[in-house]
Amino acid sequence: MTAASTRLVHTVGVGAIEWLYAHRDGFRLEPDVDPAIGFLERFKPVGELAVICKVLFREGVAGSRQADLARRLLDHAWREVLDGGRMLVRGQRIEPTSPIPFEVYVPFRELGYSQPELERAIRINHRLTGWAALEVQPVRRLGLSAFERRFGLAPSLPEDEALSRTWLGRTPEPWTVSPHTAYDITHTVFHLTDWGENPGGLPPAVAGHLALWLPAWLDDWLDLERWDLLGELLVVDACLPAPTFDAAAWEGFAAVQQADGAMPALGPMPEGDPEDVFDIVYHSTLVAAFASALATSRALERLTAEAPA
Repeated sequence: MTAASTRLVHTVGVGAIEWLYAHRDGFRLEPDVDPAIGFLERFKPVGELAVICKVLFREGVAGSRQADLARRLLDHAWREVLDGGRMLVRGQRIEPTSPIPFEVYVPFRELGYSQPELERAIRINHRLTGWAALEVQPVRRLGLSAFERRFGLAPSLPEDEALSRTWLGRTPEPWTVSPHTAYDITHTVFHLTDWGENPGGLPPAVAGHLALWLPAWLDDWLDLERWDLLGELLVVDACLPAPTFDAAAWEGFAAVQQADGAMPALGPMPEGDPEDVFDIVYHSTLVAAFASALATSRALERLTAEAPA
């Protein structure tokens, strides 16, 4: 990756954080939501925000303004949206065996936030048969095992066994174009590497399989204008032992980012009610920040390694 392309990648992340901060009120809960929809569903964006901000701080490639906005975003999410974690406690009481409050809490905890009452509930609920018996997709079970390890709990299912049940863990022939399979691939990598923190967490067979097929997958999602999935695959690339830093994919990704930093999820930027637009594009914009931070960090590592002594 050249200095110019590294600058392009970094700029994508800067714009994404600017948009997320400007639209921070979109990270909202709906305490009075219809029970058929579920109170816990609105926690997902908050948890994703915490994970991505943790990546930004960890990689150390954010500028001072970007890092400051990320910290303000986290503080807003913890204090205003989660009410200091009390909304997570409420969610755990509503659905005791649901892993959602736990999954949202772990990255906040790793960043220094604390809610002792929730921690007590998590440790008690983890002993329940219902916690381990929860029927979820294999990649979700892998993620839960990783979160349990990070929290200090014994994984309900060993991570190597959980990996063996996933699509990617079986290193199959390439899939037909299916967003569901693509998300399974990317999130398997995220959990194995602790969201890019430990690239060595990819078993050699999995890393080799990804290196073989990733260029074709990047081309597919670029052609389909599936920007959220393209961004996630760019993260996967940055998690490989030898990232490709695919120039065409990055240029296409950067070209569709809006002037205010928003990243459309599919095709052109949607229009309409601001809350509805936020719900459509917050994830792809978070992914843009994630991909930017990880790719920028790996590119700088490569430049440092290649620099003459």
